[in-house]
Amino acid sequence: MGSVRRELLDHILILSERHLRRNVKAYVGYFNHARPHQGINGQIPIPAGPPLPIIPPLSQLRRIPILGGLHHGYQWAA
Repeated sequence: MGSVRRELLDHILILSERHLRRNVKAYVGYFNHARPHQGINGQIPIPAGPPLPIIPPLSQLRRIPILGGLHHGYQWAA
C-alpha cells in the first residue's frame, strides 16, 4: 500500500472510483511486470520471459509511458 500511495496517489488527482480503479490496476501491472524490486535482488516479481542472449544497441530501446508518463517501462524494439 505504501508504494501505491507514494508512487501513484501522491502524484495524481483521483476524480472518481472508476478513475482510481483504472489507475491502480495500471500501477499494479507496472509494479509486478516492469518495476525492479530491491528486496528480490533487483528482479521483478513476474518476469516477462527468458533474457535475450544478445543485447541490441541502446538505440533500439523504447520507453513506454505508464500512467500518463508518471512511470516508464522499457522494451527492446523489434
